[in-house]
Amino acid sequence: MPLKDTLRGAKEKMEKSLAVVDHEFQSVRTGKASTALVENIQVTAYGTKMRMRDLAGITTPESRLIVIQPFDAGNIQTIEKSLAESNLGLNAHVDGKLIRLVIPELSEDRRKELDRVIKKMAEEGRVAVRQVRREAIEELKRLGKDGGVSEDEVKSGEKEIQKLTDATIVKIDQLLAQKEKDIMHI
Repeated sequence: MPLKDTLRGAKEKMEKSLAVVDHEFQSVRTGKASTALVENIQVTAYGTKMRMRDLAGITTPESRLIVIQPFDAGNIQTIEKSLAESNLGLNAHVDGKLIRLVIPELSEDRRKELDRVIKKMAEEGRVAVRQVRREAIEELKRLGKDGGVSEDEVKSGEKEIQKLTDATIVKIDQLLAQKEKDIMHI
């Protein structure tokens, strides 16, 4: 039972690491409009910091346009200010009760810079997965020493954890390849 708990815990942690990498990739601007670019930007409204998605409807009616429609029109100026302070490098255009963000074409230098950024994100994800593997194997060895698990079960568990690690790293590499394609071939 402790062996299965250790394996299940390792699998869950690796899946969370994969989800974090995927979410980080979505926040990288590729020249295509995505609500993920702005939904988590912090906006000071009603005396507290709130995420953009909690204050406004965010849509992408065209491939290079993000439209933000605040639920309360009184927040339009604070949302515009937060967008200007974010490091997106986009200019917000207020159009009545809407804010429009036009996504410009990426330059070759910016594409290369974004490629480096996503490779770093992917490597951080791989490191996190390997750390989960390390912790799980240490836990298995501890269980083996405490007498709760046989040596054969420890070896088997280590092989299973390595398979999980390899599979998760392959998924991270697939996400990276897709994101690189998005960045370099638009």
